[in-house]
Amino acid sequence: MTRWQLPGTANGWVTDGGLETDLIFHRGLDLPDFASFPLVEDDTGRAVLEDYYRAYVAVAARAGAGLLLETPTWRANTDWGARLGYDADGLRRVNRAAVEHLRALADEVADDVEGTLVVGSVGPRGDGYLAGDLDADHYADYHRPQLVSFTEAGADLATAYTLTTVAEAVGVVRAAQDVGIPVAISFTVETDGRLPDGTPLGEAVHRLDTATEAGATHLLVNCAHPDHVRPALGEDPGPPGAWTDRVAGLRVNSSRLSHAELDEAEVLDEGDLPDLVRRTRDLAEALPEVRIVGGCCGTDSRHVAAMWDGWTPVGPRRTA
Repeated sequence: MTRWQLPGTANGWVTDGGLETDLIFHRGLDLPDFASFPLVEDDTGRAVLEDYYRAYVAVAARAGAGLLLETPTWRANTDWGARLGYDADGLRRVNRAAVEHLRALADEVADDVEGTLVVGSVGPRGDGYLAGDLDADHYADYHRPQLVSFTEAGADLATAYTLTTVAEAVGVVRAAQDVGIPVAISFTVETDGRLPDGTPLGEAVHRLDTATEAGATHLLVNCAHPDHVRPALGEDPGPPGAWTDRVAGLRVNSSRLSHAELDEAEVLDEGDLPDLVRRTRDLAEALPEVRIVGGCCGTDSRHVAAMWDGWTPVGPRRTA
């Protein structure tokens, strides 16, 4: 059986920005525990989400690129769901509804963009900035129900974001393999280019691929400023094989603050937009397989639009 691969598009794939920070700081929403998934439960919430995603439809249309519509389900797992009053049935309902909502939008905009995929978004079991335990099988059992819901609802693939350990990444991939849904893995790094548990990014990619027989469709890095990812490129690459060839996506923070500093921040740091654009493009140039570009904390459609303005992460890369 041929392993699923992200389809090719002429100019790569646009994805969105920092959903939760946009909703909180720009739209005035209260998101307990940084959870946006409850918005899919009513018409008002779905309207807010649709307005958010349509801004990225416009970016992809202008860029002549594909579009990844990623569900607002980063917190829609057992532990975080329980804090918000969701049991297993409630989580299954909301995860399915999130996929179905974006599938309807994808169908509606099919003529406007080169291609659209609906992605089920998985978040870490614990805090996205702290390393968790090291039991991969435990994580597989934990994340499997959410992946089942995405599969039942017809998601094209799943992506696990802001993972802090190889063990959780391995668990997610194993669960996705059990369920039969393609899955991508996105690690986060600290200001030194290493995972929060101290593992060099290149080593983490090698260990994940070794443990899962390269079962992840592709890798990304998210929730870090480009300057925080850059040191990883200077690390000892570990075993033979270019780990950088596995990194297909970047979703960068606008801020240079560390994760600990961001946790304490009361004002949104939207960064220096021209500088962020330049550094994101430079980082993409250093990672030969990057074809997905978007944002994370502190970014919105303005940031992502500027990243894509006159530039593409694939083919003969060009600058404005």
